[in-house]
Amino acid sequence: MKFFLIYCLLFIALISCRQNGKIKVELTDCYGDMDIEIPISEVKIDYIKLFKDHPEFVSNGFDFPVGKPNAHGYYNAQKFKENDHLGDDWNGVGGGNSDLGDPIYAIANGYVSEVKDYKGGWGNVLRIVHLHNNQLFESLYAHCDTMLVSQDKFVKKGEQIATIGNCNGSYYAHLHLEIRNDYDLEIGPGYSIDTTGYLNPTNFINKNRN
Repeated sequence: MKFFLIYCLLFIALISCRQNGKIKVELTDCYGDMDIEIPISEVKIDYIKLFKDHPEFVSNGFDFPVGKPNAHGYYNAQKFKENDHLGDDWNGVGGGNSDLGDPIYAIANGYVSEVKDYKGGWGNVLRIVHLHNNQLFESLYAHCDTMLVSQDKFVKKGEQIATIGNCNGSYYAHLHLEIRNDYDLEIGPGYSIDTTGYLNPTNFINKNRN
């Protein structure tokens, strides 16, 4: 009944009081005002306000997601735009599955917007929204083995968030990392000649270190 009301009511006036994975929403219709709680995933989050309310999680710079902070022991096996790749593929220097289970770290302070098994070629995916220099960015970590953080939680730069996987044996173990300046994009194809909304991860990190 709650979800039916959401789609039938005419206007969402205010979002407030985030707690326990839900948001209290004040709704206005022809019958007056009422408050209901709905899952965070059902509401478009005002990330600017979210970070304003939690300034300790605003980005203070970016590091690499493996071999922290400088990707020591790893190499970029498939760079951004190589073969129309929309991210960077980080592999351990030992090759093969030598890096299976290795730690993946949050590249900056941020808010975990999604933790989901997309199956297929994506596998386990984790997405983090960052506020940096008053602009929103998103980092996406794909093909993870173990996920160590929950959706709708804040994380700090360098905090372990997952481990490197091989997408249930679909590939040799590696981390597919994307950085986007359009945080509203769908999961996407991973490869495309159109890079609108996507940034070169390595260049971005190097330009935005502490």
